[in-house]
Amino acid sequence: MIVRIFSEGQYRVADGERARIDELDEACRRAVDSDDEAAFTKTFAELLDYVRAHGELLADEELEGSDMMLPPPDTSLDEAREEFTGEGLIPD
Repeated sequence: MIVRIFSEGQYRVADGERARIDELDEACRRAVDSDDEAAFTKTFAELLDYVRAHGELLADEELEGSDMMLPPPDTSLDEAREEFTGEGLIPD
């Protein structure tokens, strides 16, 4: 699957990593719902770090359709409220 982190690029991540990415996405959603900025900041960083660690950064010229799109690393809790819906950052 292809995961785009806005302002960074696209990563090719094995489909088997989807469950952990979904868990981290859900933790981010819960932090936003509870207005817990510290938890959101920590968990969102973990989500991005997980994608980076388990994915292969694609070359800029290797543009593919993204299966998941994540906001940039500097996303604030207020901005995340606008991005998150009931299903988190990553729609099913």
